[in-house]
Amino acid sequence: MPLNKNFPFQTSASDDAAASSSAADQHAQQPPAGATPDLGDSLTLNLKPRQIAMLLVALVFLAIKSYEGLHAYFMANPHVWHALLGSGAAAGLTALGALGVLVTRRISVKAQDVMLGYGGGVMLAASVFSLIIPAMDAAQAIGYAKNASVLLAATGIMLGGLFVLALNHVIPHQHFLAMANDQSNPARTTRIWLFVMAVTIHNFPEGLAIGVGFGGQDMGKAVALATGIGIQDIPEGLVVALALRTLGYSPMKAAAAGILSGLVEPIGGVLGAMATGVSASALPWALAGAGGAMLFVISHEVIPESHRQGHETQATLGLLAGFVTMTLLDVMLG
Repeated sequence: MPLNKNFPFQTSASDDAAASSSAADQHAQQPPAGATPDLGDSLTLNLKPRQIAMLLVALVFLAIKSYEGLHAYFMANPHVWHALLGSGAAAGLTALGALGVLVTRRISVKAQDVMLGYGGGVMLAASVFSLIIPAMDAAQAIGYAKNASVLLAATGIMLGGLFVLALNHVIPHQHFLAMANDQSNPARTTRIWLFVMAVTIHNFPEGLAIGVGFGGQDMGKAVALATGIGIQDIPEGLVVALALRTLGYSPMKAAAAGILSGLVEPIGGVLGAMATGVSASALPWALAGAGGAMLFVISHEVIPESHRQGHETQATLGLLAGFVTMTLLDVMLG
């Protein structure tokens, strides 16, 4: 074709034949209409069975070789071990929720909003009672005056929120239920994995909060925090898996993706516990930072998404129920 689109141009018979052949080849390479891309293609993990087996053997060998060193480290730092167990249990409850996709294909949008609001209420109470208030107590315990401890907590909250904001800018993601309920967008296959990434970003501060909680001095509050976050992880895992089912993925593949979205929590748990072990002065900063990270997620993700579909009242009632649940857990276990 000439560069000037207004210039008269006529194609020859050979050119027409070549163009027709090229178009036919492109049509043959395109998947049939309505076909669902494979999960492996979406993740660009086209591994053969032999490669998967070799990878598993390598992972097992690495675990055996590192067992003695890890055992010695956990014996010397029991709070990190407890954080791993607590955040691992929360990840397990995320997996439990994701496995719910094996028995149900979909739930109503209203129910999703209620569950999301409930999770937001749990996180809100956990951030206040199990993280921010203990941060001020920990600051006073190491010598800060009352006003100075409040200032420290406020600064830590802002730093924690800015940390999650930075993650949102660095890691591509798609907001929660807006993606799960968007049936008309032709780019849903690509965006659905951005949605899964958003849930993964959402889970990291939760794991971080659990780890910081176990790094503190109050084991009861740490257990209550891990329990509350684990409870709200159940519907979260289900929502992720159901979102993939709407694209036509099999129940097993959808459940596997939901399970993977929660595996970041133990990583955050270990990092949070290790941060508190640096020095006694790091504990109040870590507690306040984890609380700020959770507050950012609640305001930036949970509440707006639970109100997006017009179920504000039901979502707010769910938030109140979650707040009460976490408050009771904090009193009974703390």
